Amino acid sequence: MSMNEAIEVLSTTTVTPNGGILVRCRHQSHATKTKMVFAIFLPRIHQVAGGESNSAATTTPAIFWLSGLTCTDQNFAQKAGGSAFAKADDLGIAIVVPDTSPRGENVPDDDSYDLGTGAGFYIGATIAPWNEHYKMYQYITQELPLLVATKWNVGRNGVKSICGHSMGGHGALTIALKAPANTWASVSAFAPICHPTACPWGQKAFSAYLGSVESGEAYDATLLLEQPGNAEKFDDILIDEGTKDEFAASGQLLLADFESAAGRVNQHITIRRQAGFDHSYHFMAAFIAEHVDYHAKRLAVAAGKVASEKSSAMVTSLTSSGTVGKPIQCNAMVARAPKKPLSLEVVYVDPPQAGEVRVRVVANALCHTDIYTLSGNDPEGIFPCILGHEAGCIVESVGEGVTSVEPGDSVIPCYTPQCAAPTCIFCMSPKTNLCPANRATQGKGVMPDGTTRFKDKDGNPIYHFMGCSTMSEYTVLAEISCAKINPTAPLHKVCLFGCGVATGLGAVLNTCEVEANSSVAVFGLGAVGLAVVQGAKMAGASRIIAVDLNPSKFKTAKALGATDCIDSSKLNEPVQKHIAGKMTPWGVDYTFDCTGNTEVMRAALECAHRGWGTSCVIGVAAAGHELSTRPFQLVTGRVWKGTAFGGYKSRSQVPQLVEKHLPGELPIDHFITHVFNGIGETTLAVDALHSGECLRAVVLY
Repeated sequence: MSMNEAIEVLSTTTVTPNGGILVRCRHQSHATKTKMVFAIFLPRIHQVAGGESNSAATTTPAIFWLSGLTCTDQNFAQKAGGSAFAKADDLGIAIVVPDTSPRGENVPDDDSYDLGTGAGFYIGATIAPWNEHYKMYQYITQELPLLVATKWNVGRNGVKSICGHSMGGHGALTIALKAPANTWASVSAFAPICHPTACPWGQKAFSAYLGSVESGEAYDATLLLEQPGNAEKFDDILIDEGTKDEFAASGQLLLADFESAAGRVNQHITIRRQAGFDHSYHFMAAFIAEHVDYHAKRLAVAAGKVASEKSSAMVTSLTSSGTVGKPIQCNAMVARAPKKPLSLEVVYVDPPQAGEVRVRVVANALCHTDIYTLSGNDPEGIFPCILGHEAGCIVESVGEGVTSVEPGDSVIPCYTPQCAAPTCIFCMSPKTNLCPANRATQGKGVMPDGTTRFKDKDGNPIYHFMGCSTMSEYTVLAEISCAKINPTAPLHKVCLFGCGVATGLGAVLNTCEVEANSSVAVFGLGAVGLAVVQGAKMAGASRIIAVDLNPSKFKTAKALGATDCIDSSKLNEPVQKHIAGKMTPWGVDYTFDCTGNTEVMRAALECAHRGWGTSCVIGVAAAGHELSTRPFQLVTGRVWKGTAFGGYKSRSQVPQLVEKHLPGELPIDHFITHVFNGIGETTLAVDALHSGECLRAVVLY
């Protein structure tokens, strides 16, 4: 029987505004020899990436949640899941929620609430009649992780954490401490039973399931912590307990014993005694999002280790391939002419020349600028060319004089270079990021020496695009266009910092420097516009008005921080009069055009606040279009400005964005609405972008 056939899906429910789902399942367990029920929350990004069918995608990080006495998988989902799932969806984390014991007609039980069904204690029973079915330790540590990894590509390679409450907190601590190092990325608990061999609950369970309290020492977190090597497994252990927890007061939890053991072995623990909270699910619901955040940072480190290992394997493959100094034959999507479909072709990529870098493209995100050039509206569009400029890459080889990157480095190509030369007044100025070092040749589709590095099968040159050309499995970049990033970063995500997301964030944070409590209006809710919304929220804007013709985008905008959403096509007056007149008396502090439409640019300016409003042009208008407004709009204090790449200096500041993303401080998963496998599926990405339902389509090469 296949894995898919072995799992019966009982229900699938959407549980977050962005489309995260909770799937409740039943399967025949080999460990417990019963039918077991569990639930798994799958974040939106997991579904976009194809989940179980997308073998090329990296594993989705997972948190395993273990519930307490008398609970099933449903208690957590219904009482604390709202906060947990929303936070996990933002961070791209799955949550696995098993039952607390085996159940069924032939499963032994007891009349008391703290023994038998609902009280499996996450141990492996050895004494009859419990020993045939009560194997929760084996189920949680072996069978369930393998099942969800195989079925959903969740929690592979140690990219999983564990957390629980009460009996489940005991289970989380003991399972984490008993496991080999790096099995679990992190562990936390709510009101855990910390020293079960010394409390009534634990003594009763161990005597029944294992034959003696002494046998339970192998499942006692306080005792396990003091065993050699266990205090070296985790940088920290987070535990919350309420100051009015009735079971703590009655001697069931014994957190102080665990705290003392930690002190003896120098294990760092964070204990938060939460004022006024008891043992209930209200307690967990209040702080579960903080625990998800806690695990997210450590899951990112674990995922980074896996990514680094994969990168090292790719580097070994690249450096041992014998391609250094030679042309490379690979696949590329070639734009032969404007308004014509992209063509999958074999191309030859020459070695890098002085000051150049040849890279292996791992993932490429499609941007509207690519489509704009393919449409024929770009005055600098030169054909045939290889489009693409929003990618994550690994350096294959470097040309003479290159010092800032070396083979094996992870890089994001940046269409705005940063030469950093002391003689470059642009790079030396904090006022701009517009380094002109490659501008003349980049606009002509060639490298700085005036030649191309691409040839088709007949030996004819193919032009470069925006100095990047990442719709090719290999490409050549100028060294000054390579932003070297953390090697643990997931390239299929952080590639978004190569253009649109960075542009929107930077327009807010750099170009306009939006202050806390400001009011903001954003015109156009594509990836750039939504990044503006996210940036405004980060800056502390108190009111964020999102404007678009497509109401389906409003849900995401609100999730990112928009306070008001307007479908301007439904208004009976110009949108600028609606915002500056009806919604506000004088307009908003900052407005951002993300459409490229000059009429919208004017509307954005004219609803900026009288006396001090600033309007920022981000969208690129079609060739030949000009701006217009009444001079009075500027005379009365409004400022009209523009931004390119959000004002970020590429090589020095893009890596900083990546560093903020890795621990979960700057989530970007919500921008990825489509994922495709293989460079040939770039045409599907183009179709997705044309559909109006796509923010970013990432193609994994």
